[in-house]
Amino acid sequence: MKTTKPLSQQTPFSIPSLILALALALCVTAHSAEKPNVLFIAIDDLNDWVGVLDGHPQVQTPNIDRLATRGVNFTNAHCQAPICMPSRASLLTGTYPHRNGIYMIEQNLHEAPLLKNVTTLPSYFKQNGYRILRSGKIYHRVKEGDADDWDESGKRYGWGWMGKLAGPQGVSGLPEPSIFDFGPIPVETAEMNDSKVTDWAVERIDKPATDKPFFLAVGLVTPHLPHFTPEEFYNRYPLDQVKLPETQPGDLDDLPPMGLKFTRYFDTTPMSHHNITRYGLWNKAVASYLATATFTDHCVGRLLDALENSPHADNTIIVLWSDHGFHIGEKMHWEKRSLWEESTRVPLIFSVPGKNQLRNARSTRPVGLIDIYPTLVELCKLPKNKNLQGRSLVPLLNNPSLPWDHPVLTTHHPGNHAIRSERWRYIHYANGDEELYDHRYDPNEFRNLAEDPEYAAVKKRLSTYLPKETVPYAPRLPHQKFTQEFDWFKP
Repeated sequence: MKTTKPLSQQTPFSIPSLILALALALCVTAHSAEKPNVLFIAIDDLNDWVGVLDGHPQVQTPNIDRLATRGVNFTNAHCQAPICMPSRASLLTGTYPHRNGIYMIEQNLHEAPLLKNVTTLPSYFKQNGYRILRSGKIYHRVKEGDADDWDESGKRYGWGWMGKLAGPQGVSGLPEPSIFDFGPIPVETAEMNDSKVTDWAVERIDKPATDKPFFLAVGLVTPHLPHFTPEEFYNRYPLDQVKLPETQPGDLDDLPPMGLKFTRYFDTTPMSHHNITRYGLWNKAVASYLATATFTDHCVGRLLDALENSPHADNTIIVLWSDHGFHIGEKMHWEKRSLWEESTRVPLIFSVPGKNQLRNARSTRPVGLIDIYPTLVELCKLPKNKNLQGRSLVPLLNNPSLPWDHPVLTTHHPGNHAIRSERWRYIHYANGDEELYDHRYDPNEFRNLAEDPEYAAVKKRLSTYLPKETVPYAPRLPHQKFTQEFDWFKP
């Protein structure tokens, strides 16, 4: 008969050490329960062509749609700047462009005097006990190691190698397309940049819990130009079946001089409305963009699957966002750099553990990307950061239809602003020109009501949300290769 030894003789550990180990384990468990992990999914240039935003009737984004069923889908979310650098600088520092001086691509947030003492979102989480990890594009230009002391960083990939596959003639059919190229390329899905970024993130999600919760930032560059995908995604959108964005003859006739000028930014590049249409490539451009949205959705699906099958499934907040929108010919405009809906409206979805009553919820309240930082701080029960200029969306996560009189501000270069409420878009340009659109009856922004005296009171009320003061540009860098010379202050 086998006898049982006293506990002190069964194991090399002493009773005090076992008690200590158990206490540590309980502390880790309690710590993890108190502070959830964060999966922070950043997408470049994805507009409202997502299933749950109804931006295009043919788009296939089943995984982003699946994420929306797990939380709150903010259907009226907008960026604070319609271009990469200032949008990401605003989100990651929690400050507005008109108050930090970052307005354009050719700037660096670390050279902005007004941001010298600002703690970025990832760094704030690290200061408060999180392990911060990054894969792919989170900031625009700055080296991620210069911006935050990441605990782990994956590689950020360029797209030059894909351009070599396309060759100097490109795949779009445009003459000398350069970066303004679109269409399928001969590459396997696993070889795509964002597939590798996703691989790295999935490996980290699969790891067991540690003594610290994680903040995992995953930056998916697609659908940034060039709009390249493997054929398997492109072929889902046959050219003869693709639906073009809705347009209206004479749409630009009621624009003021500055509004009209904003449509001309790409006139000297291959990516102009005239160039796309005269070569008969609008269908292909739409199909290519739809394909990039579906490819990115594929990567999001891999992240969601990994999380659902990991030890962190029930203790991880997910936030998915895009840095700005993208025109595919709406208002005869291409790319971003406008103050219209298609440039500013973005996907924004929060999925929060323990809020099952809010699954598949939609909020039509106007919110901004600048609100992500304070929202995550509150959700993760971190100390309040008094320097943040956005507001927490936790009240809307608890009640998506809560009354919310906080219109969103978007700025493109000093003095050019858009105010988006639940119903209205009001644009005020640096020279005083105005536009006003009623989204209740005019979601495509075809009819500018700014000159109609019937709406003077609406303009007056919305104008109270315009910045009273605007700081000048922070130090500027030389123009990039693909940046056009443009005066954003006068027609």
